[in-house]
Amino acid sequence: MIQATEPASPARLQADWELDYYSRPILEEDGKKRWELLICSSPSGADPERSFQWVMRCPASSVNSQWLKTALEQALEQADAEGFDPPRKIRCWRSSMRTMVQRAAEQLGLELIPSRRCYALVEWLQERESTVYPEEEGYMAGPLAPPPQPIQPVAVPLPEAARGDSWSWASLPIGVLREAMTWDTSFSGLVPLPASLDDELMVSGLRLFSASRSLAIAGWVSGLEPVRLEVSGQQLVLEAGQEDRWLLGQLESEEAEVAAAAFLAARGQAAGVQFLAVQSSPDQPGFDGFWILRDLPDA
Repeated sequence: MIQATEPASPARLQADWELDYYSRPILEEDGKKRWELLICSSPSGADPERSFQWVMRCPASSVNSQWLKTALEQALEQADAEGFDPPRKIRCWRSSMRTMVQRAAEQLGLELIPSRRCYALVEWLQERESTVYPEEEGYMAGPLAPPPQPIQPVAVPLPEAARGDSWSWASLPIGVLREAMTWDTSFSGLVPLPASLDDELMVSGLRLFSASRSLAIAGWVSGLEPVRLEVSGQQLVLEAGQEDRWLLGQLESEEAEVAAAAFLAARGQAAGVQFLAVQSSPDQPGFDGFWILRDLPDA
């Protein structure tokens, strides 16, 4: 007699988390804005189709690190039940909440990374803002008073040890970037690309070269949490972390205008996708470092 076998359970998955603990455009019955904890897993190269999402409302009177610690414990339990190991890193993208999130994470032995590389979270939040919150009672429709904009930090030069010998503009089609998961790269930061983007669409990026220190530079850039390339005046700037800005080079006026226009067009045509590569030379067949960036609007 042949016995039926149960399907094998999916292998456990290790994935970083992206977290947003903040108020939403909804007034509760007590007249206070709704607070909400959103957690999602960063896409994993091991299984990009699997993801973890967690939503929990927080009473406005209970917004503190102790409530957040308890909520994180519940999220860890649920993630474990869904086959996810505890995250090695939690990325928090709002600087105003950094201290509170840090305190809660430290109590659970979790590493907090202040970073805007929360692309999965941003897309999920945008989806909720367009399809979930407007259906809720108490939704505050219409334009809201914008939060005060922080003063943008001055871009600082890269430290000597992280400077390459030269750099150049580059472009790659989306179809090639979709294959980046299979590349042999010492340091990388890859994110899924929107399925709606045509494989032939060209994406702008930057290549940094160093004949003797390319691997060390790639390792250093990896710790920066690079977010996007930007042209500010005549400066080529790499934005990273939560608010870091690194000066990569000075541009001629005409070159700066062309680059700024290209980056602006990319935000509209290529969902803000950019890339940054580190190599020993233009002829190197592979990369010591490669990052997919996304120039998304700031929250």
